[in-house]
Amino acid sequence: MQDYLEVCEAAARAGGRVLGEWLGKFGVTHKGQRDLVTEADFAAQQEIRRLVLDAFPEHGFIGEESMPDDAAGKSAMTRPELCWHVDPLDGTTNYVHGFPAYCVSVALARGDELLVGTVYDPVQRECFTARAGGGAFLNGHRITVAGARDPIDALVAVSFPPHVAVESRAVRDFLSILPHVHSVRRTGSTAINLAYLACGRLDAFWVRRIASWDVAAGLLLVAEAGGAIGPFAGSAPGPVKLDDPVFIAACTPDLCDRLRELMAD
Repeated sequence: MQDYLEVCEAAARAGGRVLGEWLGKFGVTHKGQRDLVTEADFAAQQEIRRLVLDAFPEHGFIGEESMPDDAAGKSAMTRPELCWHVDPLDGTTNYVHGFPAYCVSVALARGDELLVGTVYDPVQRECFTARAGGGAFLNGHRITVAGARDPIDALVAVSFPPHVAVESRAVRDFLSILPHVHSVRRTGSTAINLAYLACGRLDAFWVRRIASWDVAAGLLLVAEAGGAIGPFAGSAPGPVKLDDPVFIAACTPDLCDRLRELMAD
């Protein structure tokens, strides 16, 4: 049987090649207000889907650009035990505008247990990979998170949904954090945020509204690089539910706890 991570990385790189081939040739449509999708998204997902399901035809597949026989519309009870979570182009708006912050995200999970993951940035040619219990790597070199413990020392990333109301929870979170951290960045790609957290370029990232394909690979990267991942309130840190992934991710447990306090309801 082929190795899960080998297939995962090969599929992500193949998706990146497709994105490169479509540059300057794609058409753009709207999935919703300010939410774009291109022909490149669909073409990259088709290639990734072909590669992973040719290797493992018994697996499920959940992609951002859903197809009729994908597992995305099925309940957790009826999906195959092993399922691929794929975003063929995370950062579509960046891609459309030629802003170099987009990537391919591919991960394999057993329920909520993440097994392997790859985030591939075809512009920078950076390939982030992780295997459960096996560490996280960037282009074959092991990576670890940074060591910030206090928000004032932290460079953090923020994510907003395509349409943001002034009174939204996302804006309130942002305003509650902004005065207390060193600086804030918005890359426009959730997967890149998590990959950069895993390799020490960022110190924290949080999100309350997102899909599994955006975060599955990145969450494994952060965990295997030594980061802390936890809920906003209530329960103790533990696996993120991929059907409803909300979390605070930080380089240290202390920083994670402090951000939780600042964003408390």
